[in-house]
Amino acid sequence: QKGDFKMSAPAGRGHKPLVERPLSKGKNEVSLSAFCFLFSEMVQYQQNKVNTTQELEKKLAENGYGVGLRMSELCFFREKNAKREIKIVGILSYIKDNIWKTMFGKPADSLERATDKQDEYMIHEKEPLVNTYISVPKEYGHLNCASFVAGVVHGILDSADFPARVTAHHTGTAGEPRTTILVKFAPEVMAREATM
Repeated sequence: QKGDFKMSAPAGRGHKPLVERPLSKGKNEVSLSAFCFLFSEMVQYQQNKVNTTQELEKKLAENGYGVGLRMSELCFFREKNAKREIKIVGILSYIKDNIWKTMFGKPADSLERATDKQDEYMIHEKEPLVNTYISVPKEYGHLNCASFVAGVVHGILDSADFPARVTAHHTGTAGEPRTTILVKFAPEVMAREATM
C-alpha cells in the first residue's frame, strides 16, 4: 500500500536487515589520515565558536564526553566476558588498557596514584595522537587537545558510576612531550571504595 514502509533484506541469499544483524567486532582501525582530518576539523569548528584557550579545551572535553559514553557501551558489548568494574584501580586499568587500545591502537603508557592525595590518579601518555598532528597557533599558547581524551575518560567514568573531575595537562619537557590525564574522584566514590 502507498505510504507503508517495510525494511526488507537486500536482494540475495541469507541477508538480514541491518537492525537484525549482531553487533560484531568490525574493523578496529580507522586510517590515521582520516582520524587526523576529522579531529582537526572538529578543533577548527570549536575554535571558531570560542574566544579563549580554556573555552576551547572545555568544548573539546564536551565532545570527548559523548564519545566516552558510547565507547564504554561499545567495548562492554564487544567483550565476551565483560564484567562491571567496581573498584577505582579496576576501572582505570580498563580505560588505560582496553579503551585506549580500542581508540588509539595501543594501551596508555602508565597509570599511577598521586602520592600526596588519595583521590587523584594519573594516566600518562608520551605522545597522544590528538596532540601529534595539531599545530597550535601562538594566540592559543598552551592549548592541550588531549582535553578531548580527558572528556572521553570522564564519559566512561560517569557511565560506570565513578563521578570525577578529569583534566589534561602538559607535564613533559620541550624535548620529551608528555600529557597527563588527571582524574580526581568525587568524595562519594572514595567513601564507597573504603567500604570494599
